[in-house]
Amino acid sequence: MTTSSTPMVGSSSTSSSQAASRTRPTCIVEVRKTGVSAVPHSRIDRNPVHSPAPLRTAPPAGTGERNMLPPTSSTVTPVRATPRPAGGGSSSRQTVVCPTPTPGTSTTDAVGPDGNSPILTGRSAARGTRDSMHHMAPLPPVVWSDDVLGHEPNGEVWVGVMTPGTEVPERATVLRDACLAAGATLVPAVPHDDSMLHAVHDPGLLSHLETIADEWARGEYERLVGQDRVVPYVFPTEGMLDGVPAMAPTATHAKAGLWCYDTMTLVGPGTWPAARSAVDVAETAADLVLDGAPAAYALTRPPGHHATRRAFGGSCYLNNAAVAAEALLAGGVAKVALVDVDAHHGNGTQAVFWERPDVLYASLHVDPAAGWFPHFVGSADERGAAAGVGATVNAPLAPGTGDTGWLAALDGLLGHLTTYRPEALVVSLGVDAAGGDPESPLDVTTDGFAAAGARLAALGLPTVLVHEGGYALDRLGVDTVAVLQAFGPGAG
Repeated sequence: MTTSSTPMVGSSSTSSSQAASRTRPTCIVEVRKTGVSAVPHSRIDRNPVHSPAPLRTAPPAGTGERNMLPPTSSTVTPVRATPRPAGGGSSSRQTVVCPTPTPGTSTTDAVGPDGNSPILTGRSAARGTRDSMHHMAPLPPVVWSDDVLGHEPNGEVWVGVMTPGTEVPERATVLRDACLAAGATLVPAVPHDDSMLHAVHDPGLLSHLETIADEWARGEYERLVGQDRVVPYVFPTEGMLDGVPAMAPTATHAKAGLWCYDTMTLVGPGTWPAARSAVDVAETAADLVLDGAPAAYALTRPPGHHATRRAFGGSCYLNNAAVAAEALLAGGVAKVALVDVDAHHGNGTQAVFWERPDVLYASLHVDPAAGWFPHFVGSADERGAAAGVGATVNAPLAPGTGDTGWLAALDGLLGHLTTYRPEALVVSLGVDAAGGDPESPLDVTTDGFAAAGARLAALGLPTVLVHEGGYALDRLGVDTVAVLQAFGPGAG
């Protein structure tokens, strides 16, 4: 996401009750193991991915796919999901039992019927390196889908110029491999219906994202101008229409700007499958937490917090964190706190919950008034509207802010949770506040991220962490792991 790392001078909802209930088949998971040893292993391998006290009892079910297995991983394969008996209720449980510890030199064989997707379990943390993790500690379950790698924007159009993009597939593999090196278990994303997605986004936006790449490919754009990605050039803004009702555009290149608000968020043939799969990743993580896991990490890509109900932009297409919050509410949670630590203000998430009292949106970010995306929103005086007044809290920060100022701002945000009293937490986990990140002027260290993770975990709330930004590939994995370790089994 191009956000102007050198700012130019002078720059300056639908209720969860409307979401349909989800009924999915019971998933009974059985694990068999080989190579058992008494040698101590990472604690993540010795704990189930749920606790005995779930927030609700509707299980995730289904399968995911994977194309490759990292060399430092072993596999645990669930047995096929067992359908709920006819006439049964919607309440059931999925128990994922982790393998008995094995030494780092042995392997855990994949078992179960052919076609089942495995849960990937990292080797013992003893096999990691100082470069791959901040401290040795287990992580919460990490939800993953290979489909998130399919989005290839092939660059960004910024101030009219095609520039190299930073939101690349390698971001996801860096994160995955760092989590595995730290001893994480990868849980395959489970396909979900669209009920939670429709609670967040306009159906017209979803239809557009699903179809526009194919429509563009059927046109002459690649032959005429060499452009094989959907790039908008005109937008039906309020100023353009000036009160006149808009007609439906017929040209594909006009449709390109109908549901988008910038030129840097390109759509390709793999964009919709990746974005839709990222939603499944977020919902699966929410399912794990609703079923009793203290925390779960949704390794989502593309990111989502800039996507509003009716528009995509800022390298975001679907709002994964908002979907996770809606899933928690639909699962019985009364109030959710959504804390956004990405370097940029989550204008999309704020807009989705702007008039909602059941989700507190709290964000710390580089000040948009200093010339940073999203430019037009993110000030400290934005507090929500209607029933949502007071449920939006923003902490804009000056460029160059490091650990001390960043953590002080986070402490200020978390203070609002004391009076709000949420029952669950969603964290929009962007790590682009890292010093040296190409998309932000903040200067947070790995120790700063670890301290933030400790503060968030100390809230003691069931937590879904949903990945957002972070574009310095040499920092991305270690900074993310530094946050996640505070939420691992036995952490603290």
